[in-house]
Amino acid sequence: MEEKKRERYVQFVKECKTMMISTVDEHGEPFISYAPFVIDGSHFYIFISRTAEHFQYIERNERVSVLLIADESASTNLFARERVRFTCKRTHIGNEGNDHIFAKFEDIHGKPIMNVLRSIDFSLFQLTPLEGRYVVGFGQAFDVDLGGERFTHVVMDQK
Repeated sequence: MEEKKRERYVQFVKECKTMMISTVDEHGEPFISYAPFVIDGSHFYIFISRTAEHFQYIERNERVSVLLIADESASTNLFARERVRFTCKRTHIGNEGNDHIFAKFEDIHGKPIMNVLRSIDFSLFQLTPLEGRYVVGFGQAFDVDLGGERFTHVVMDQK
């Protein structure tokens, strides 16, 4: 049973194309945004505009939280939507090199749009997950890593 959930988790992550990104602004206030992403190895990569508000918040803060969540229309219970949250360390890696990462963006999000974005003010960040929690239903939470090698059922004391 747990192996099937682990397989579902791995498939869920593969199916997601955008993530919610939680940061804090210059006043310490929470700020949420989203971005398309790709995965390479044990890292997420986002390609975002330098003029977007979240760019400066991500650049200023070494840690960001990200959320991948199932579409509402595909969820049978909106109180228990399938989702995974990661705390990540960010690294701003710019636009030089990393051709294999940009090739993944082109494969997933389209070459025409990537050509446009690469010609303007967009820049590449690597997000390295430090810890994650996958929820697939009530009482079905798992501590995870990005690839699914770590998949530990979370059991809460019912006092």
